[in-house]
Amino acid sequence: MCGQTAAMNRLFLLDGMALVYRAHFAFIQNPIRNSKGTNTSALYGFINTLLFILEKENPTHIGVAFDTSAPTPRHVRFPAYKAQRDEMPEELAAAIPHVKALCRAFHIPVLELDGYEADDIIGTLVKRAEPDGFESFMVTPDKDFAQLLSASTFMWKPGRKGNDHEVIGLPQLPEIWGVADAHQIIDLLGLMGDSVDNIPGVPGIGPKTAQKLIADFGSIENLLANTSKLKGKQKENLETHADMALLSKELATILLDVPVEVGWDDLVLSQRDDEALKALFNEFEFRTLSKRLFSSGNPESPPDKEAATPTIFETFKTIRDVSHTYHLADTPELQNQLFTELARQKSFCFDIETTGLDRFTSKLLGIAFSWQEHTGWYLPYSESLLPELRKVLTSPAEKIGHNLKFDLSILLHHGIRVTGPFFDTMLADTLVAPERRHSMDYLSEILLGYSPVKLAHISKPVVEPEAAASLDLFAHAEKTKASKDLDIAAIPLAVLAEYAAEDADVTFQLAQKIRPLLEASGQQTVLTNIEGPLQTVLVAMEMEGIAIDPAALTVIGDELQIQIDGLAKSIHAHADRSFNIASPKQLGEILFDQLGLADKAKKTKTGQYKTDEQTLATLEGKHPIITDILSWREATKLKSTYLDALPNHIVAETRRIHTTFHQLVAATGRLASTDPNLQNIPVRSEAGRKIRKAFVPREGFTLLSCDYSQIELRVMAALSQDATMIEAFQNDADIHTITASKVFVVDPENVTSDMRRTAKMVNFGIIYGISAFGLSQRLAIPRTEAANIIDAYFREYPAIREFMDRTVNEARESGYVGTIAGRRRYFPDLTSGNQNLRGNAERAAINTPIQGTAADMIKLAMIRVDSLLREKPYQTKMLLQVHDELVFDLALDEQEELVPKILDAMKTALPLPNGVPIDVSAGTGANWLAAH
Repeated sequence: MCGQTAAMNRLFLLDGMALVYRAHFAFIQNPIRNSKGTNTSALYGFINTLLFILEKENPTHIGVAFDTSAPTPRHVRFPAYKAQRDEMPEELAAAIPHVKALCRAFHIPVLELDGYEADDIIGTLVKRAEPDGFESFMVTPDKDFAQLLSASTFMWKPGRKGNDHEVIGLPQLPEIWGVADAHQIIDLLGLMGDSVDNIPGVPGIGPKTAQKLIADFGSIENLLANTSKLKGKQKENLETHADMALLSKELATILLDVPVEVGWDDLVLSQRDDEALKALFNEFEFRTLSKRLFSSGNPESPPDKEAATPTIFETFKTIRDVSHTYHLADTPELQNQLFTELARQKSFCFDIETTGLDRFTSKLLGIAFSWQEHTGWYLPYSESLLPELRKVLTSPAEKIGHNLKFDLSILLHHGIRVTGPFFDTMLADTLVAPERRHSMDYLSEILLGYSPVKLAHISKPVVEPEAAASLDLFAHAEKTKASKDLDIAAIPLAVLAEYAAEDADVTFQLAQKIRPLLEASGQQTVLTNIEGPLQTVLVAMEMEGIAIDPAALTVIGDELQIQIDGLAKSIHAHADRSFNIASPKQLGEILFDQLGLADKAKKTKTGQYKTDEQTLATLEGKHPIITDILSWREATKLKSTYLDALPNHIVAETRRIHTTFHQLVAATGRLASTDPNLQNIPVRSEAGRKIRKAFVPREGFTLLSCDYSQIELRVMAALSQDATMIEAFQNDADIHTITASKVFVVDPENVTSDMRRTAKMVNFGIIYGISAFGLSQRLAIPRTEAANIIDAYFREYPAIREFMDRTVNEARESGYVGTIAGRRRYFPDLTSGNQNLRGNAERAAINTPIQGTAADMIKLAMIRVDSLLREKPYQTKMLLQVHDELVFDLALDEQEELVPKILDAMKTALPLPNGVPIDVSAGTGANWLAAH
């Protein structure tokens, strides 16, 4: 090493492996990927941590330490050391060479040595640095490093964001770890063990006990020499496992004498290689980081995918840091000025403030508007403003908002039906980056670097009125613990105006950020033609609701309870004793210990037998108890989910049920519904069908059900261009009978019901990538027989196999698949080396164009039907969308005129290529079951 250095030298040693692991898994729910599908999460997160240190901490010396794959002395002493760890994810392993390349581009030494861990290298260097006058910082989230703390050596622990990292020194030891000296951290770990590194410790001793023992005895050695002062099980465990305690301490000890050949001159922070960095940033499409580092990004260039990903290490600005102009329109003069300005805009953002989230009981407090960055208006609501608001909100201008459907619902309940076009930043971002969170606050932080004021910070406690006019209030409010009961109406008007205007301003800015990303992703037409116009349609349906007959629910519930009781009695008879059927533990013991239904029954991580539906399905036919259990589970679920719960969803104001539709929860674009969920009422079971009997029309109407017939099979025929399947649909033949005749080599008239049932299972199963194993389970036939059926299917429909192969290959090249209407879904796992991940991605890639096109079709149909029902003052209302079905309250005197028009609108909403016809059936009745 070099000689004595100046006291101001600041040494930063980064635990490279821990930091890249942390960055990779920080984005595990929404990995950062470039246009080639490469996962850049680890590299991106590491860069942000490194840049924060370089820009904010002024290091004079720096290095990054990594583990190697070679065994260490710890593995020799204890072969189980770290043996429980999962294999490193392949995408993370692929990123590590790029992280090292980044370090080299910054001219930062990469420190690694076979036989030693990064911990040992860092420990050796910080101890060498102490007598040389360095102030050393170990950059790591790993608690083990606390054993190295000294008066000049600190832990620099990254937080969720760069500005909330912790610097931990000796003064924090007692508070965080409960020991007085840094070296006692090793004794703690020796006693309590470390599950992360598979260090066993002593059975029965946890952190608190370990802290007390070390506080009393000082070290493991002294503790073991004084076990006579202990009692009971604790004494027994320590004496029995004394060797393990000492071994655990040895394993937890960071080595301080690693022969790492590096001098202080080697670690001096030096000039980076900008060309190498630019090449790396260009390769991984880190254009935002490139602009941040080099200030040479072209401001006219389109935003890149990296710009739409979370920058979790950046410091966020707040309302106190950004110059802004927010107006409170609380006088007639200011209100006139606001409406005049709005009338000039081709596009503006609006955001409502209400007393709650209930569409029927919440009061409208005001509306905020913005059409320019860092400016906004807040208009307190009064009924006298309705004419002007209607004029503004029904103008041809584009309306921007976040989760607009809620705003549209509240406004509709207050007599304002807002018209499009719309740009919903939540929907747009869901199309751009479907895997991440889409809250306004989150998007503001990751796309704008700005953290908006939180409602909980200003709603309670009530602040003195004289403080309300000042932004200092927000400084006060941010320190206040938020209450769960937010009294929004009690917020001083000036404070609410500032908060609301900021929301509108931020959402307007988000729209400017997301719009080019949406265009670059090829999803603009999906938002413009489908998801945007659909919002008002869904709002109208949600607010209309559907009638339900509580008395019918009671009768059906009583019948179902009799069935449940009968099934329970049968199950107990099969088991030859009573037990809690709802208890997985007790059920597992009955099925596998008592009845012996599986030679090698699968267990959960807690050692309990698996009794989930998939497991039970594999056992069907082995014992009659299985069929009874599955029936019992379905019946009890239906009763609790629907028959018992639906009456609680009746809205007092309307006496109807009002579900909430979600446009983009499903990756394929399928609609979902909640509160209550009306999408999952089963139609195949008798009990499920009975529930539909409780849904009834309003008085003087009938229920109309319009249902696409076999739409996914038709889409598959169109996309695959399979001549046989297309011909069957064109001739209006029964596709399942045709398939059965071909697969089983019989004439159509000789197809039996069992043959048709099998063919139906295969026809629909192929869409979802069914395997021979899956088909054998569903049909209760041998796997070889199921494999033969699938082989026969592809021999008769070769174009479908070609379509499936072509879809996967094209998706592997482009990274995504698309629907006929242009919706895209990305599949980075198609190039994964993990066979399970790759297989799942392949099946989803095949299914998505089919199911996604069907989803687009019914959404477009809803838009067309809604427009149709507004052409005249029709009384007929569209109420529900469930899978491929639309449900209406149909006015009897409009039936003859409207039903053909509705069917035509559905058939022509999204024509299929290659001459595949679309068929829609219609039925009416006194309840949903009768209509369907």
